Amino acid sequence: MQKKTLHLALGDLLAIALVTVIGFATHGEADLSFLPRMAAAFFPLSIAWFILVPVYGLFRAEVTSNWRQLWRPMLAMTFAAPLAAVLRGLILNAPILPIFAVVLASTSALGMLVWRGIYWAITRRG
Repeated sequence: MQKKTLHLALGDLLAIALVTVIGFATHGEADLSFLPRMAAAFFPLSIAWFILVPVYGLFRAEVTSNWRQLWRPMLAMTFAAPLAAVLRGLILNAPILPIFAVVLASTSALGMLVWRGIYWAITRRG
């Protein structure tokens, strides 16, 4: 795995983790007792994300180096989040709420846009 790809992948995971923690914190559920439920959101979203990364070419240099391609991670996340919501529902043996999938998709897409925008700004100088 190339160094840039590794940086992107780790940054993607960090962005997903931050969005997950922020999401739980907005509901007053940020202490360690909620860690299993956070994991039940984080891991399915991470799996769904990395399934779609190659489909959208999100590690290709021609995509990551062009700010006009920042729509790609957002679009990929809008498809990853509903898949993650289904996986989460199966893991927790809980109903799959459409509003949860919509909120997960929009907040995660925004988080990924911010991260990938930061990555683009940093790497375009170098």
